[in-house]
Amino acid sequence: MLLILTASHQRNLALAEAVHGEARRQVIPATLVDLTTLALPLYSSRRDDEDPGDDLRSLEERMAGARGLWICVPEYNGGVPPTLTNAIAWLSRRSTDFRALFNGKPVVLSTHSGGSGQKVLSALRVQLAHLGCLVLGRELLTNPQRPLNPASLKALMAQLGALLGSAVAPPR
Repeated sequence: MLLILTASHQRNLALAEAVHGEARRQVIPATLVDLTTLALPLYSSRRDDEDPGDDLRSLEERMAGARGLWICVPEYNGGVPPTLTNAIAWLSRRSTDFRALFNGKPVVLSTHSGGSGQKVLSALRVQLAHLGCLVLGRELLTNPQRPLNPASLKALMAQLGALLGSAVAPPR
């Protein structure tokens, strides 16, 4: 299963919905999660002993069941949106097997940003590679002057689909 994550409820949610639609067209099982709808408290080491709630448990289950990830994020001040950073922080601190959630999973990065979006994609590439993900070299970038190219989306989904078909299921 492909897990599509969006860290914005606006244009990146629309991009994630387009990704989800393409996954359906290529018969790739996929689930879309809008991180902005999750009630995750702001992570801090002072909250390590708190229960972050059912939304984190649900996200962890979806991550554990995913064979690959597709992440749609805007660029916030040249960096990663707080919703995604917060989710990764909670997953790294509270999941039963944090490494299994990320290690060896193929990931596609995409953005709809007012600028180029290259800074957020570069920052995520470094972070996700550090977590053990296999980040695809090709990215999907859209902005107000550069709309989504359906052929690029189709090609990227086909590439990810081929990897998911040969990917080893994540350990449980």
